[in-house]
Amino acid sequence: MKIEKIETNLKRNLYLKSSFVELMTTDKTPENQVVRINPEFTFQEFLGFGGALTESSCYLLSKLDPSIRNEILEEYFGKDKLNYQFARLSIGSCDFSLNSYSYSYENDLSDFSIDRDNKYVIPIIQLAQKQNPSLKFLSSPWSPPAFMKDNHHLYHGGKLLPKYRQLWCNYLVSYVKSYSKQGIPISYMTIQNEPEAKQIWESCLYSASEEADLLKNYLFPIFQKNNLPTEFFIWDHNKDSILERSIETLIDSHALSCVKGIAFHWYTGGHFESLENLHHLFPSLLLFHTEGCTGYSHFKPQDELFNGEMYAYEIIEDFNHGTNAFIDWNLILDYKGGPNHVKNYCNSLIMLHKKGNNFIKTPAFYYVSHFAKFVKPKAKRIHTSKFSENISVIAFKNPDKSVMIVLLNKTDKNIEYNLCYQDFVFHDNLDSHAIVTLRLPK
Repeated sequence: MKIEKIETNLKRNLYLKSSFVELMTTDKTPENQVVRINPEFTFQEFLGFGGALTESSCYLLSKLDPSIRNEILEEYFGKDKLNYQFARLSIGSCDFSLNSYSYSYENDLSDFSIDRDNKYVIPIIQLAQKQNPSLKFLSSPWSPPAFMKDNHHLYHGGKLLPKYRQLWCNYLVSYVKSYSKQGIPISYMTIQNEPEAKQIWESCLYSASEEADLLKNYLFPIFQKNNLPTEFFIWDHNKDSILERSIETLIDSHALSCVKGIAFHWYTGGHFESLENLHHLFPSLLLFHTEGCTGYSHFKPQDELFNGEMYAYEIIEDFNHGTNAFIDWNLILDYKGGPNHVKNYCNSLIMLHKKGNNFIKTPAFYYVSHFAKFVKPKAKRIHTSKFSENISVIAFKNPDKSVMIVLLNKTDKNIEYNLCYQDFVFHDNLDSHAIVTLRLPK
């Protein structure tokens, strides 16, 4: 059986290089250096990849020549490209906005308006929808309006004042209704971006009990009363304390019946075991990676290699431990890693070229491509086992029954392996610092 091998290896200047190899039948399965794929054992459903349409990204896209802008959007949302199924939106401003703003400044919301978003954000969203009409949107607030908070400021954490809990939820209802009128249905909402982070940009602090109280006693009821289909994710912060926080919110504070899933970021490292434990504790809930990026690397080759491998390893281990979707941060940034109104610069998969109206695909873009281009929505993760921790492996069975296997080698040494799949075997060498996708036909 011929299978397609797609390889990215920065040291050999290979980017999604395709070739075909033979998967041979065998009467005797190898016992050593085996990577085993068991398609009969299936796990969670894969829902897709996505990225954030921040005001910064939408502003940059709006300034490009239409042909370049459409090319970038097709790279992300095109069916034969990365095929993004999700877009994350900020409710009001975040650090990757041109400056800070809210949709209302009056304590009766009489001035509520999303006109600010009509300038850059909504037109780009609508172009993305043309690439993928079934695109789903997940929205997150970074901060309520300053007048609703105990520190009277969008920045530096602070808390939502109890007397404004209902008004804040009315604000979120107005946001969803306003976006719906623009043809943008908000499928999912997180309660708060990074509720334990006191940042120098837009932020707001919630304990687990405060998050649960807002959700079950204010937000969930008013969304039901208004017949809004938006479903809610808790947490939306790092994985180091995700297990304890989720148990406290969902079980101790009795908010489980109001929740669709648990959202998380990657900034404190792996903690993949916590994801697996969450998946076993709450098997009906979705697990979404909703934000991840690397610091601005100044395009240093070694840093770019590290960034690409970081993305691939995170994706493999997140999905191997129960995750359903992976949403990246900014779709596009300028050459300096912005704009960002507090100079919190970072990388994105696509960045604008320093000298003109064009763009650069960073190596991380190609690493993400090894998954997003080939694993289709509603695929099922299938069982894998491996002979060494030096090799990372994941496999999916697509809805059309084709099988996608991704292998990653982050080490400085080549690794020989025997891929065993049913009655077939394939012997190959996985080069140092290479990532490979194998496409097995249905």
